[in-house]
Amino acid sequence: MKRFIDAIRAIGHRTIDTVWRFGVVTRFFVLTLMYSGSSFRRFHLIIKELFSTGVMSLIIIIVAGIFVGMVLGYQFYEVLKRYGSESSLGVLVALILLRELGPVMAALLFASRAGSAMTSEIALMQATEQLAAMEMMAVNPIARIVAPRFWAGVISMPLLSAIFSAVGILGCYFVGVVQIGMDEGSFWSQMKTAVDFRHDVLNGEIKSFVFGSVVTIIALFEGYDAPATAEGVSGATTRTVVSSSLAILLLNFVLSAFLFIGD
Repeated sequence: MKRFIDAIRAIGHRTIDTVWRFGVVTRFFVLTLMYSGSSFRRFHLIIKELFSTGVMSLIIIIVAGIFVGMVLGYQFYEVLKRYGSESSLGVLVALILLRELGPVMAALLFASRAGSAMTSEIALMQATEQLAAMEMMAVNPIARIVAPRFWAGVISMPLLSAIFSAVGILGCYFVGVVQIGMDEGSFWSQMKTAVDFRHDVLNGEIKSFVFGSVVTIIALFEGYDAPATAEGVSGATTRTVVSSSLAILLLNFVLSAFLFIGD
């Protein structure tokens, strides 16, 4: 009986801690939006962070996108060939990349590379008391450090998702047209006819915008809230990657239900 009560108590403590933490993250997000005005007045800060979060993530996004597109090309060609529909390879891969794999894979890579970097950077600032020193000098750390990084992540994530999808389609083109020998005109014409800008491209970009906002705010909060120790920095970085990945997968299901199934 005592073990059962202890288990219920542990579940209760974990639930209360989760709800409390969600409230703190929400408050942190609201404060970030409130202090974003100064970031846009000093837009060079956002440009600087765009280089760190977006440009420095381009290599992994492009390489991953090409290989994902090539693998999809091989796999789906074998399946479509059984039903005599191999000419639809470009359409199938394009829709999967634009709707699902592009935003999701780009967001997961973004969380692993840029999100963890933002968390460790801010956590180290916390550990070395740089944020406390800024407060002593009447400089708001959220306005000076957090807000520019947040908007850099929000801006760069849809662009990275679009690049991932584009190079993935090129990878499929290389497999289907160059290697297998499909008709190039049929490959592009069917894709142009089947892919709708609003329903497929724009909805995929809406997904990536939401993913970018969530991943960036999680990364910034974990860094800002990290204990001022080496263990605290490593733990915050781990929590960023895990929490962001789970949030991306959950939000992908929710957004797919609203954006695609609801139409």
